[in-house]
Amino acid sequence: MKLPFIIRESIHGKELLKGGLVVTATCTSCHTAHKELPASDPESSVNRSKVSATCASCHQGIYEKFIRSVHAIGKGKDSDKLPVCNDCHSAHTIKRTDADNFKLEVMDRCGKCHRDIAMTYFDTFHGKVSKLGYGKTAKCHDCHGSHEILPIVNPRSTLSRENIVTTCMKCHPGATRRFSGYLTHATHHDPKKYPWIFWTFWSMTGLLVGVFFMSGLHTLLWLPQSLAMRKKHPPQTYDIDEKQYVRFSLRYRIMHAIMIVSFLTLAITGMTLKFSYTKWANFISHLLGGFEVSGFIHRTAAVIMFGLFFAHIGDLIRSRKTQSLTWKDILLGPNTMLITGKDIKELIATIKWYIGKGPRPVYGRWTYWEKFDYLAVFWGITIIGSSGLILWFPEAFTRFLPGWLVNVATIIHSDEALLATGFIFTIHFFNTHFRPEKFPMDKVIFTGRTSIEELKHERPTEYEALIAKQELEKHLAPPMLPEQVKVITIFAWIALIIGISLIIGIIYSIFFIYK
Repeated sequence: MKLPFIIRESIHGKELLKGGLVVTATCTSCHTAHKELPASDPESSVNRSKVSATCASCHQGIYEKFIRSVHAIGKGKDSDKLPVCNDCHSAHTIKRTDADNFKLEVMDRCGKCHRDIAMTYFDTFHGKVSKLGYGKTAKCHDCHGSHEILPIVNPRSTLSRENIVTTCMKCHPGATRRFSGYLTHATHHDPKKYPWIFWTFWSMTGLLVGVFFMSGLHTLLWLPQSLAMRKKHPPQTYDIDEKQYVRFSLRYRIMHAIMIVSFLTLAITGMTLKFSYTKWANFISHLLGGFEVSGFIHRTAAVIMFGLFFAHIGDLIRSRKTQSLTWKDILLGPNTMLITGKDIKELIATIKWYIGKGPRPVYGRWTYWEKFDYLAVFWGITIIGSSGLILWFPEAFTRFLPGWLVNVATIIHSDEALLATGFIFTIHFFNTHFRPEKFPMDKVIFTGRTSIEELKHERPTEYEALIAKQELEKHLAPPMLPEQVKVITIFAWIALIIGISLIIGIIYSIFFIYK
């Protein structure tokens, strides 16, 4: 009789039909030849109480380990609910245990009995990459064992104090006692058991809500005045024969373009991991070549971002020397990027203008919202960068830091990255491109140029200062060629579309399918 397809494709069926292994299990090995009984019958060889003993006829060594585990029948209060062989391996679709699909499926099977613990696992790095189909990361059985699962207090347990470092070293060769202090199933819902994780999570959540509430309110107040400004001063077509004011040098435009590419790369690869439970995240991860490739791309982009940051610091130091400036001039001078009392007054005046209680402020070279964006990069590099390094090199950092700090770093890195991504692709995009008087795009950061008329209207203080010093002429240059502008525009639109698409995916994941 021909075996059913489902059995032929199991490990037993393949070994028999394709491997020629005649000693492998067949139907009668489990169900017997002359005493077949329903699985519900206590005398049946496949009854739950006898399944493990039936399997032991071929897997005696594993059986001896299993009967010593916490899952062995008679070890728990509800023995009838304890798992037996076919709960984890199935009965007729048994797969190789070293196959990725088995490793990924077995976690869901563990989760049927250990639902709450499984949920905390899938909130960790290990769980998230597993959701993306990565089979090499630590699964339940890698840490707890598979057949000889013992209570942690048992010295023979893989997670006992005597063995936990060795268990961690299977994946992390540099693991130490401090490293093993990483809290694999910690949750931010328990302030008594995990106070640092609880307060870190809610502090980051408060920061996220606070920033988006205040900046979102600012945007909503700005919108009516922005619409009115577009009516009064509609965008002008630049005259190709008229010189334009060079607001950003080629060096800064290149640095900004590199930052766009590296930030988009970090956002895409990072958000696919954060929202690994979604179909779009899985699609993008596999499109990039899987989690390992995505991780390599993410770290490469991070190195580029670090390099760009330090290059900018070096550029500031060189500028101080070449322009014979003091640090006081740079930090407190009229063109400083730090928030000063003048910016606070400008913010208050702007709010009054938004609500119709005063005129539009006279802005200079840098507005308060541009300074906020600029300083946010320093904040982001410090917070996201430092926490990212801890996650990249956990073995090294836990040689002198406690393991639970990796849990804290995970929350900070993830939520701060979400804040940066969300802010850039919503608030920053509105401030620079989507506010009505600039819509659909302000190309000044890409071309570096703006018309003199726009300079007068947008930044009258800067214009008047240049006229007073008679320096306007030396900052003028011919417009870029139409072909150059076209290439720049395509690049800018690609960046905008990617950013907007990612925001749609994030919003959908958080508010519609999060569970």
